[in-house]
Amino acid sequence: MCYFTSCVMRLIFSVFICTSLISCSNSYQQSQNLEIPINTIERAENIYYRLGYTVSFNPELNIPNWVAWELNSSKLIERESRAGHFYPDPDIPRGIAVETGDYSNSGYDRGHMCPAADNKWDKQAMRESFYMTNICPQHHNLNRGDWKELEDDCRRWVEESGTIYIACGPILYKNDISYIGEERKIRLPNAFFKVILAGLDEGKPRAIGFIYKNTSGNNPLDHYVNSVDQVERITGLDFFSQLPDDVENEIESNYNLNQWR
Repeated sequence: MCYFTSCVMRLIFSVFICTSLISCSNSYQQSQNLEIPINTIERAENIYYRLGYTVSFNPELNIPNWVAWELNSSKLIERESRAGHFYPDPDIPRGIAVETGDYSNSGYDRGHMCPAADNKWDKQAMRESFYMTNICPQHHNLNRGDWKELEDDCRRWVEESGTIYIACGPILYKNDISYIGEERKIRLPNAFFKVILAGLDEGKPRAIGFIYKNTSGNNPLDHYVNSVDQVERITGLDFFSQLPDDVENEIESNYNLNQWR
């Protein structure tokens, strides 16, 4: 084989390898619904697809099992102001659907799972973020304090690193069960989880989890941080399952909060 032919073949091989690596790194980034978790335990659920999020709603407990959404730079454009009212979910018959009055005098906020501030990009998305299927009873100081700060951080991470994928919801203890509401009983969460996948736009995927007790708190972010694996063990949900197994195992078993500062 002449020297020229050998160089050409090496060049072709190098291009092929680079193209393959790029294709592999982008394949899971282009997958649909990366944010949607999979149940690993049995639970009642009705799935509702909204413009800005997907919700697994538990009709027995009258709260979501989880809410998941993709957040990208186009969704940070503020076209709409915050909606002024909460609404019964129109996909659930009246009389059965949770209403805003069910939270009255409960001592708890109507806490968004998918934040209203993540839905200012569209009028319909904003309205749907106020459906009661996207709401949990949440301690006032948590809802307007540390939980809100994490929501703000998520939008900052989009500005810094591109698209992120988020899932969150309530954590329920079997030995500590309480309800609010009179006409419709609404399960009171003991805690909340949030998991976040980022870095796919940069080809450097990373994931992190957080757990917040449903109490008053004023703590730094590292007080709540967990691995995604730990959140999975607590919730019975499998997150980011569309990622290649080796990538999923690596980023879900470890976390480095410094990567998110």
